[in-house]
Amino acid sequence: MKISLYINPEQEVKRIINFLKSVQKKTGIDKVVIGLSGGIDSTTVYYLLQKAYKPENIIGVSLPYLTIEPIASQLLSLGEKILPPRLFSEKVRLGNIMTRVRMIILFDLAKKHNALVCGTENKSERLLGYFTRFGDAASDIEPISHLYKTQVYKIAKYLKVPQKIIDAKPTAGLWPGQSDEGEFGFTYKEADQVLYLYYDKKLPLDKILFNNVGKIIKRVKDNQFKQEVPYKI
Repeated sequence: MKISLYINPEQEVKRIINFLKSVQKKTGIDKVVIGLSGGIDSTTVYYLLQKAYKPENIIGVSLPYLTIEPIASQLLSLGEKILPPRLFSEKVRLGNIMTRVRMIILFDLAKKHNALVCGTENKSERLLGYFTRFGDAASDIEPISHLYKTQVYKIAKYLKVPQKIIDAKPTAGLWPGQSDEGEFGFTYKEADQVLYLYYDKKLPLDKILFNNVGKIIKRVKDNQFKQEVPYKI
């Protein structure tokens, strides 16, 4: 089975730039804050921001693991008195706290500079539930949330993002050695093909003939609650 997640990078970049400029016009806010992890998503978004904002109005912030881990560990220890975490479940909890600490810092800087917080989430992460509520999912603007991960790579190549960033393993930077695909047990390429056919083309699962279909859809369903909360009357 062959499918195409084709996009025209030039047209898509123009579309995103127009979107970013329209947000500036609508809000009257011409400054933006973005967390820079050094990964493909945040770097690509940063390159896009440079085409829509004045350089001095883009506030890029690097918040690597070692910078925020001590803060996150203290917060975790308040509840459990466990420092450092030793079990996988505790690692995940620590990771969630770190993403929320990052967003606290970014939103505080946005308040200080009268700026908007720019997110870097892609469509693959959203559908797979690979995000932390009120953490990396928190933002004022999402320029690439309509693009699957493999499509982000096409935009990155068009924008001439450094090859070493394109070639690097995707990671949320939550602990040493952590990688997205290592946690999934499947690749983004596999996931994007399945998600595209299932959500965009509305194909039944028995018609989707790709590896790891069951594993991919199970992850989607296991994290479906993230798409539904908060529950309301």
